[in-house]
Amino acid sequence: MARRRRPPRAGALAELPPLKIASQIATLQALYYFAAFVLMLFTALVAGISFSFDLILGWDRVRGDTTQGWLLAFVWLLNGGFCMSVAMVALIARSKLVPDFALTIHFIHLLFTCLYTRALPRNSMWWLTMVASSSTAVGLGMWGCRYRELQPVFFLGGRILGSGTPGPSNRSPGAVEDGLPPDIEDEMGGPSMAGEYEMGLIKPST
Repeated sequence: MARRRRPPRAGALAELPPLKIASQIATLQALYYFAAFVLMLFTALVAGISFSFDLILGWDRVRGDTTQGWLLAFVWLLNGGFCMSVAMVALIARSKLVPDFALTIHFIHLLFTCLYTRALPRNSMWWLTMVASSSTAVGLGMWGCRYRELQPVFFLGGRILGSGTPGPSNRSPGAVEDGLPPDIEDEMGGPSMAGEYEMGLIKPST
């Protein structure tokens, strides 16, 4: 007799599909280099530096003994730390996935840099910049995703997931004075009736 296969958990295939993860990584990587291109081009125009793809895929100019090296390190920190955290909050929106995506983006950039320069980066300033950039992306990305996850959700004009602010209460003003807690009042099905009972006359039996 053939053994019946256990059905997959509800939503298991929809949580982390491989194609969706690959598309998100490709999108984030494209945004990473697009933002780097815009920032490096702007920096080159302002600082009077000749623009080339060495600024994006090279590592020899990011050094700690020149002002230009510190400037390029700051641009990489701004790109990988701030821009990528905003992109991950907008596209990923799940705090537990942020470290994986942030580290993957910087690891792919390391591979592209090694392929472009045909050498492993040897400047310690470049490595420190990438570590600071990935750490900033993880920290800001997780904070932004958690802040987004805790926002109230509205459905048909009513809030179904609050952010900690108590909504309007249906309790009567006399409920507090009568000394009944809100949970007992809710179980009674409405406002408290304590203090509102009247003594009726009992007719003698004949």
